[in-house]
Amino acid sequence: MKRRAKILLIMVMMVVASACVLTACGAKSASGEEKPVIGVILYKYDDTFMSFVRKAIEASNHNSATIEMKDSQSSQTMQNDQVDTMIANGVKALAINLVDTQSASTIIEKARAADLPVVFFNKEPEASALSSYDKAWYVGTTSAEAGIIQGEMMAKMWHDNPFWDKNFDGIVQYVLLKGEQGHPDAEARTQYALEAMANKGLMLEALELKAGRWESEKGKSMMEDWIAKHGDAIELVISNNDNMALGAIESLTAHGYFDQGQYMPVFGVDALPDALEQIKAGKMAGTVLNDAKNQGKATFELTYNVAMGREPLDGTNWKFDENKAIRVPYVAVTIDNIKFAAEAYK
Repeated sequence: MKRRAKILLIMVMMVVASACVLTACGAKSASGEEKPVIGVILYKYDDTFMSFVRKAIEASNHNSATIEMKDSQSSQTMQNDQVDTMIANGVKALAINLVDTQSASTIIEKARAADLPVVFFNKEPEASALSSYDKAWYVGTTSAEAGIIQGEMMAKMWHDNPFWDKNFDGIVQYVLLKGEQGHPDAEARTQYALEAMANKGLMLEALELKAGRWESEKGKSMMEDWIAKHGDAIELVISNNDNMALGAIESLTAHGYFDQGQYMPVFGVDALPDALEQIKAGKMAGTVLNDAKNQGKATFELTYNVAMGREPLDGTNWKFDENKAIRVPYVAVTIDNIKFAAEAYK
């Protein structure tokens, strides 16, 4: 009987130990408080911009929490299952980078059933979804702002560089690399960039406008097709993000652009380190800083606060807008302020 009792005791201790692994049982933060487990799920790890947001979340932790991080690999079904698993494992709060923004309500219902706070980041749910649950918030940007800043930057530089109008017809013949059909950021960046240029007095003609799913390889292959089709009739390349712009630059370079006076203005969004290098090299005209560092920082700070049962903005400098969202501002980036943009990735 004693041997049985010992075996039973060992088994119970193993179960408790396993539970502690999942829930950070008894783990203490640097400040001596019990560390909450925070579940963080990204729509896909290999998105270049989101990889910087992920690093910023981790860098903001300072041993205050245990972060359980997952990659949804662009599958909303996988993400839903990951949320279920994290809730079952006893996380204290969720931070979700949605695969499909239309699935926010599904995630919210799962969180509501567990009385769990949820912070969405980078991909913005509908305002009605956020307002439906008092423990749901958003961290990101104002999508239209990126388009407006990009459009105004392109308009100014077009006016400053009259030789960009190759056929001297007073019309901007452009191609546009769109991120993703129906994606809120892609739709807003496209619409407001073009509107901002028109508002600055430019006449526009779209030679091509297609979705490249934010990917460099797509940007490269699409640019390849457009050069073959339109040749030097293309006067401007607009991209919803730097990844696609970098792909386009690779294709343009292979066709002799940026050498011996043959030039093509290319504009992106994100101010990724690789894009900044292309600005220095004279191959990208400009981009828009999408501040990954502060998006990650705000996401962690908000999620940590609600996981600890505190007020969401406790001890931070962030503010909510009317939609319970923290908005991290965009900034135009050219060769003139490139050092400022580089600081966002340190």
